[in-house]
Amino acid sequence: QALITTSIILGTTMVTTSHHWLMTWVGLEINMLAILPMISKPKTTRSTEATTKYFLTQAVASIMLLMASTTNAWQTGTWSITQIDNVYSSTIMTLALATKMGAAPFHFWLPEVLQGTSMTTAMIISSWQKIAPTTLMYMISNNTKTPTLILVGVLSILVGGLGGINQTQMRKMMAYSSISNTGWTIMMMAISPNIAVFNMLMYIIMIIPTFMMMSSTSTKTLQNISTMWTTSPMLTYLMTLLMLSTSSLPPLTGFMPKLVMLNELIKQELLILATTTALMSLINLLFYMRIAYLSAMLTSPTTSTSTTKWRHQTKQPNMTTTLIPTALLSLLAIPAIPN
Repeated sequence: QALITTSIILGTTMVTTSHHWLMTWVGLEINMLAILPMISKPKTTRSTEATTKYFLTQAVASIMLLMASTTNAWQTGTWSITQIDNVYSSTIMTLALATKMGAAPFHFWLPEVLQGTSMTTAMIISSWQKIAPTTLMYMISNNTKTPTLILVGVLSILVGGLGGINQTQMRKMMAYSSISNTGWTIMMMAISPNIAVFNMLMYIIMIIPTFMMMSSTSTKTLQNISTMWTTSPMLTYLMTLLMLSTSSLPPLTGFMPKLVMLNELIKQELLILATTTALMSLINLLFYMRIAYLSAMLTSPTTSTSTTKWRHQTKQPNMTTTLIPTALLSLLAIPAIPN
């Protein structure tokens, strides 16, 4: 376990600190190989399938990344990350990183992988594993094609909204939520990379306590959400607030990155894009409100008609030290909004 954790941290650190494409590729490979045992840990056919899907998708993305960097080195004579001047290389690189992040139209692996593994691993894939590709996209943002980024971004926001509506599994809903947020990040990379990184950081802060609560209360489906108050009433209300925050409703933290991003789009006179993305976010609001309704409106004494799930008290690690600060940041960080 310690070796796996160290390798995951090492892989991401290598990617974020290196200037050479080969070292970046090595870092991404270490990261990918380290998380495979974590995905396959539950020892079920579904987790094995999830591991295979994750490996194949990430391997294809790594090959695309290596091909783009090699082509760029061949054409320009440099392996520097910031000097990716070849137009084909930059486009292939953007698509490779979009695949690694789980953005549409390369998103198909993400819901399946999250559904097939444990809550803790799903949390790592949705948060920590996004850091390396986001950093790389930030570093090459000056040389990428704006239409490509905006197209991938808008498509991801749409797919993330429409895909999550029909789901009953919480992990799949979180996966589509992640796809939608990745879309916002990629779209903003074309306009303001700093705001894009800020958005990803805020999403990571919000998604960590959400997965922690789902893990500690054994909540896997929407039906479990409706009977979650039997396990912990406090966490039930906190889950409601977190869902409202993730859906970007003021005055909660989630509203902050959306406000900054829409403000930047209007500043750049991209009114049609701002309106389109804001309307697409309302689709996401639908399934977040569904979770909020099930968790808050069906608490005692207005209880659900569904049968209460028998939850075994498993030995859960003490998450309070991480859960409380991240939950507070996820809800009350709005006064820290940048000017």
